[in-house]
Amino acid sequence: MKNLPVFLILTSFLISCTKQIKPSDEFTLQEAQTAARVSSTKTLFTKYTIQAGQHYCDQNTIKSVRTSEIKFMARFDNTAIYQTIDPLNQYDINKLWGFSEGFDHQYNSARIGWAYNDGALRLYAYAYNNGVREYQEITPVSINSDITCGIKLSGNTYVFTVNGVTVSLPRASSSLTASGYQLYPYFGGDEVAPHAIYIWLRNL
Repeated sequence: MKNLPVFLILTSFLISCTKQIKPSDEFTLQEAQTAARVSSTKTLFTKYTIQAGQHYCDQNTIKSVRTSEIKFMARFDNTAIYQTIDPLNQYDINKLWGFSEGFDHQYNSARIGWAYNDGALRLYAYAYNNGVREYQEITPVSINSDITCGIKLSGNTYVFTVNGVTVSLPRASSSLTASGYQLYPYFGGDEVAPHAIYIWLRNL
């Protein structure tokens, strides 16, 4: 019985020190958790920067590639929104990721391309076959989202996939594997990047 007052005092003290979480506090906590998840996800990606006035990204070391299929994830932020000087160049296809077949990617290669036009960020199938360029839009994609991409060899065909949407382009070779070098993010076309552009990529 002698400890009862002490118990009551401690209980009162704990109650007075307990912060009541308001709805606004819960929302802030949810925002913080979301930001933490996004930050954690981005650490799995490699960030590529195309500086203003440039075509090539900052990381483009020569790397040999021998493969029958590549899979990767891409993420664009608002820097993927741009306006070209010549309105016709708005429809030029920039390059995202891919590989050559042989030592000249403008002779034989396969890449997924991208462009911002008609109010949307669009991804494209893009290939050279014996020096002949072929391309086709795959699908519009959302900015600040994880985009699943792939390029697969299928005989004399390249199969391009973005977020489950698939298109095919002709391939000059029919070998089981492609042997060449890595192709990195690139802006243009005729014009250089009008501002710094940031792209995140992760191999799957």
